[in-house]
Amino acid sequence: MRVHLIDGTYELFRQHFGQVSRHGDAGPNDAAIGVVASTLQLVTAGATHLGVASDHVIESFRNDLYPGYKTSEGMDPVLLRQIPVMEQALVACGFTTWAMVEWEADDALASAAAIADADPRVEQVLIVTPDKDLCQCVRGSRVVQFDRRKDEIVDAAGVLAKFGVPPASIADYLALVGDSADGFPGLPGWGAKSAATVLAKFGTIDAIPSSAGDWGLPALRGAEKLARTLQDQMADAMLFRVIATTALDVPVGTVDDWQWKGPTADLATLAAELGAPELAERAARIAARVRAD
Repeated sequence: MRVHLIDGTYELFRQHFGQVSRHGDAGPNDAAIGVVASTLQLVTAGATHLGVASDHVIESFRNDLYPGYKTSEGMDPVLLRQIPVMEQALVACGFTTWAMVEWEADDALASAAAIADADPRVEQVLIVTPDKDLCQCVRGSRVVQFDRRKDEIVDAAGVLAKFGVPPASIADYLALVGDSADGFPGLPGWGAKSAATVLAKFGTIDAIPSSAGDWGLPALRGAEKLARTLQDQMADAMLFRVIATTALDVPVGTVDDWQWKGPTADLATLAAELGAPELAERAARIAARVRAD
């Protein structure tokens, strides 16, 4: 079997802005409806075991670690209002749904990926998001990322080609270069090229020698200044690595729990309330085909 682990928050954004791009506007529930419809598309394409993670609230335990970490402030209220609508619709459609409050959606996806990777029955795990944070969860060609918009699979070789470091070094890489989307700045002077060059050799921040003379990277410009910055701001670097590292202890159940068995009886009523009665009809047809197979 293959397991599909879906970033519901990203999908909500993708559906919303796709609607705006195509039609110049989006209805109050269109993005939430679109997420459920697109998840059903995965089932139609052969997916059997699926889990969808969402940021029920944007804030998480990371906000307690670093005050500049991302919040819901400034987020489009149309999208914020649809997060619980999407979650309710996914549950009604029978999909395993992880609505995160203490953790983030990424943490649920990472935890589920680790569980699926450890299950010998699983042939491949697809983390359905292009989010660079989840690159750290990639394992060879067994645990991969799937960018639906580009129809692109990113395996470990793809992570290395894109960032210059393997998946195991992604959290360290983000700690050094920062992540504006998540609200932490990284270290001054450390950019993508310098971080990739140094981490490609040493793997982790704490393995980097304190003196640039011990790096053995004579072609790296500004190495001495980078080394001083790292030593002076090591505490920040280590904090940013903690922030960038996905948790693996979110209670997400087992692979068997994620098998889709069709919509619940609540979907018809909810779909009608959302103005999309065809969604329930479609889910019922797909479930009938799945049972027949």
